[in-house]
Amino acid sequence: MTTRRHYLVSYDIASDEQGDKRRNKVFEALLSRGDHVQFSVFFCQLNPRELAELKQQLISIIHHTQDQVLIVDLGPARYSVEESTISLGRPFSMPSRAQIV
Repeated sequence: MTTRRHYLVSYDIASDEQGDKRRNKVFEALLSRGDHVQFSVFFCQLNPRELAELKQQLISIIHHTQDQVLIVDLGPARYSVEESTISLGRPFSMPSRAQIV
């Protein structure tokens, strides 16, 4: 069994003519793989294959000299993100993900 890990992914997309399009594509790519927790921040729980696929997808979207995506490995996914997150100020709560079948 492949271990899933928690990742914090944030992005900063340049403000130029095509920036809005790239920003929307990055947002959609991350939304399909994680939880949107702040303006440009996602928590994702991925196995190595999913991480590689996400990285390839993001590489194909961003402008490599103007944009930045940071992927921070938060460790094994044996604990929930809520258990391993410290929030200062407003309390942190994971967004609910509804699945429609």
